Amino acid sequence: MDDDDRPRPRGDAAEALSKESLDPYSVEELDTRIALLETEIARVRAHRDKSSAHRAAADALFGKPGG
Repeated sequence: MDDDDRPRPRGDAAEALSKESLDPYSVEELDTRIALLETEIARVRAHRDKSSAHRAAADALFGKPGG
């Protein structure tokens, strides 16, 4: 079974991160965390844009569902 076929766990990583205390982290660790999160945001945006373009192409080819 491919990883994409497996059910996703309840909740998500972003939600878990938002609840984590940042108190134990140093300024350098926080800077590293920010850089990693900015990279992840860019990755998610790129995937969203790719998915939107794919959906728009399918809608143009086959017509919008329900329309």
